[in-house]
Amino acid sequence: MPYRPTLRQLEYIAALDELRHFGKAAKRCHVSQPTLSVQIGLVEKSLGITLFERTSTSVATTPAGQDVARSARMALATVDDLVEGAMKDTQSLGGLVRMATAPTFGPYFLPGFLPGIHRTFPALKIYIREDRPAWIEAAVAEGTVDCGLGPAPERTGLRFRRIGHEKIFLGVPAEHRLASQRSVKTSALRGETLLALGSGHRLLENVRHLASAADAQVIDDYEGTSLDSIRQMVSIGMGCSLFPELYARAEFRKDDDVTLIEIEDWAARREVGFYWRENSGRQRHYEILAREADEVARLKGIA
Repeated sequence: MPYRPTLRQLEYIAALDELRHFGKAAKRCHVSQPTLSVQIGLVEKSLGITLFERTSTSVATTPAGQDVARSARMALATVDDLVEGAMKDTQSLGGLVRMATAPTFGPYFLPGFLPGIHRTFPALKIYIREDRPAWIEAAVAEGTVDCGLGPAPERTGLRFRRIGHEKIFLGVPAEHRLASQRSVKTSALRGETLLALGSGHRLLENVRHLASAADAQVIDDYEGTSLDSIRQMVSIGMGCSLFPELYARAEFRKDDDVTLIEIEDWAARREVGFYWRENSGRQRHYEILAREADEVARLKGIA
């Protein structure tokens, strides 16, 4: 039988890769530093590869070590899921969910979702992180977080449970030539400047797709870090941009300097929902969360 590192050894590798310090990694794993060092050395010897480059002042993960550490985190997350799923704790859905959500969706959906979940599962703790969808998808796949909430993922190996879809509106400056219209065709945007969120956001891809369809241009120098910053740039005439439905409802007012317009001949929608690893042992828990979210999506008009 080929050599197999133990789960404890995988924990040591994952901790050292993250912390890059033997003492800190040992403290996290509740073992002595010599124990952690010896066990990692044993894995390196048994596999015939170097996982970490050591100097007197630093620790660096080798390329091979990065691959092993990534696989170690995924293996540990799978085992954790199996254990929690085996507990069949329907009263608290495992007691803890580490959820990551897109900043373009979560802040406008979670306030209607979390209170109901807390009433139904009062013992459940949900830790929430906001980040770019591309980062969330990688974190879910690697087991850094349990599930994602937001636009449908593009990464393979993830299971998506749709809870609804959002319209995507075009935002133009209030003084723009199109601001008086309720809807436009893509041809009306020819030559326009479109502003976008930074890389890793699905809305950036939406903007690029619209720019291609309309023969418009996306200016990279104008990429923003949030929808709020994009909205402010649109308001002072720096260009036009796209805004999803729940954000638009929450943040736009009639007297704003930005006017929202529908695009007639472009598929201006995005699917939203929960997603998790296909092999997760907690799929039942996430399905329950998604079912609870269905009613919220209906009330918000995006089901």
